[in-house]
Amino acid sequence: MQTATSLDGGQGVRIVEIGPERDGQRVDNALMTLLKGVPRSLVYRILRTGQVRINGKRAKPETRLALGDMLRIPPVRVAEREENVAPSGMVKAVADSVIFEDKHFLVIDKPVGIAAHGGSGVSHGAIELLRAARPNEHLELVHRLDRDTSGVLVLARSRSGLTGLQALIRDNDVVKQYLCLMTGTPRKAKFDVNAPLLKSVLHGGERMVRVDDGGKPSLTFFQELEQYPGSRLMQATLGTGRTHQIRVHAQYVGHPLAGDPKYGDEEANKRFRAKGLKRMFLHASRMSFDLGGKNYDFSAPLPDDLKAFLDNLRG
Repeated sequence: MQTATSLDGGQGVRIVEIGPERDGQRVDNALMTLLKGVPRSLVYRILRTGQVRINGKRAKPETRLALGDMLRIPPVRVAEREENVAPSGMVKAVADSVIFEDKHFLVIDKPVGIAAHGGSGVSHGAIELLRAARPNEHLELVHRLDRDTSGVLVLARSRSGLTGLQALIRDNDVVKQYLCLMTGTPRKAKFDVNAPLLKSVLHGGERMVRVDDGGKPSLTFFQELEQYPGSRLMQATLGTGRTHQIRVHAQYVGHPLAGDPKYGDEEANKRFRAKGLKRMFLHASRMSFDLGGKNYDFSAPLPDDLKAFLDNLRG
């Protein structure tokens, strides 16, 4: 359902009146949906050059829209749209991964290898692919998963769902659980890691995280589920939601995740590859929360590729 009225501004310019579902939304995020298929770089270019205006004034990417605002969108060449058409196979893969939907949320079991959103060399993420599959729907990412992490990813279909769940995530009032394979043999079957994490960005834009007293408080609860040769299948429950938290906390206690190319053990990863592990063993298995008097509980089983690897490991 369209929540904005588009008027003819002449010369291909669009004037959009902001409806209730975009009230409070950042203008860059609004443009991502209003200009479906347009590269992120182009969206930020028209913002940077002052071509986007709100009530006649130049808009910055972080500017928040308000109900009744008049948003001026400059013409965008069709050729630039066509260059960014999402591959049909990827669109179908993500469209087929939907595990739940209601008026507030759309939830997928995100396949490995697909980013949550485009950018940083990624043309199409899950949000762009879903918008391509459902062009008449308003969808926003609520949270993110790494490209190499599969599992539960929640998108909002309403403004109240987006802001409500994001508030719960900020307050750590959401249960988020992962399945991961730790290398080696942890001394305890159940333990917590309470270690602050500091994020930095390297040259080229790569994110790295390390345990550092100057970082943000970070807490992960680990519990053993099954034993395998030289490794343990663990359930990791987030007490906080920091970037790469499970991966860095696993490394910190000396048992990095199997197949982790950034924080893992190179020799162990070689052994796991020989047994058939082709990616990092990390899967978002469950997310639950209470919102608007309703309990939401989403789960995604361990993918077939990881189950097959565990069978090989056991054998």
